[in-house]
Amino acid sequence: MFGAIATFLFGMSTMTDGLEKLSSGRLEHILERLTSNVFKGVLLGAVVTGLIQSSAATTVMCVGFVNAGIMKLEQTVGIIMGANIGTTVTAQLLRLGDIDADNIVMMFLQPSFLGPILAVVGIIFYMFIKGGHKRIVGQIVLGLGLLFIGMNTMSSAVEPLKDLPEFQSVFTAFSNPLLGVAVGAAVTALLQSSSASMGILQAISTTGVVSFNIAMPLIMGQNIGTCITAVLAAIGTNRNAKRATLIHLMFNLIGTAIFTTLFVLFPIAAVVEGTLVLPGEVGRTLSHLIPTDPMAQIAMTHTVFNITTTLVLLPLGNYLAKLAIRILPDKNVETEDQKSMTLTYLTP
Repeated sequence: MFGAIATFLFGMSTMTDGLEKLSSGRLEHILERLTSNVFKGVLLGAVVTGLIQSSAATTVMCVGFVNAGIMKLEQTVGIIMGANIGTTVTAQLLRLGDIDADNIVMMFLQPSFLGPILAVVGIIFYMFIKGGHKRIVGQIVLGLGLLFIGMNTMSSAVEPLKDLPEFQSVFTAFSNPLLGVAVGAAVTALLQSSSASMGILQAISTTGVVSFNIAMPLIMGQNIGTCITAVLAAIGTNRNAKRATLIHLMFNLIGTAIFTTLFVLFPIAAVVEGTLVLPGEVGRTLSHLIPTDPMAQIAMTHTVFNITTTLVLLPLGNYLAKLAIRILPDKNVETEDQKSMTLTYLTP
């Protein structure tokens, strides 16, 4: 199991590094130029994060731009919100493992089949084909292959654990939603990747031990834990860069508070798990829309959380920026002469 987790994390790291190399700084240029509109910012943040598979990387880039004075604080709000949507792509890719394999096209898309094929193609490009960006493309494909192999091996490795009482007792301890949020945040902060911790949770969910009732608070906590990378990146930066990090943290804290409250007050888990069927046409429609397999439920919850939180907070983007300024006010007001002597674009 630990070997599978190592392969999974190494695959994610390899793929992310390759995607960042392939961008050759172009992603930073796009982020800088296309943020005149908050809606453009959301779309841009989602697309860029979907490509590089790391909301933390996108947020860190925003922190860097604000610190350099290239981007205003208000411009980062949309990108940070979009980044949280883009990071859900990994979980959606990993849920392919539970798609019915009767269809031959679906069989080719399953990680157990696709992983080794991608790894072989990637290593051929990486080691034997020279010139241009072929080596970097090979690194990306190899990383994606290792990601799928690690995921598949993790699922197989944890399968026998479902019958162990000790393993079951660990997850029943998370029945307290607040404890689940705290554990999810701690694990994600340790891994510095919500995609990675989400993948591990999806793998464990295949044992049947982790119900939606247990998984939901862990998912909420993972969204908070992913902020640690941007918090670390903001150390030693200027006041505005720290505020950009604070906006990222507030976004996830507010979203988690809303969803955890709804989860506690309403029988969401019972509806998702099928133990409570809602009456009427709406109930029948929902029953068709809600996936039945645990991996898909976790992926969809992660996606719905981030899209819903973005829709709720998008009109309040400027207020989030103002609140960040209120929480982190300027230490002292500089005179015009002092401002003219500041290195605006050069970081240490």
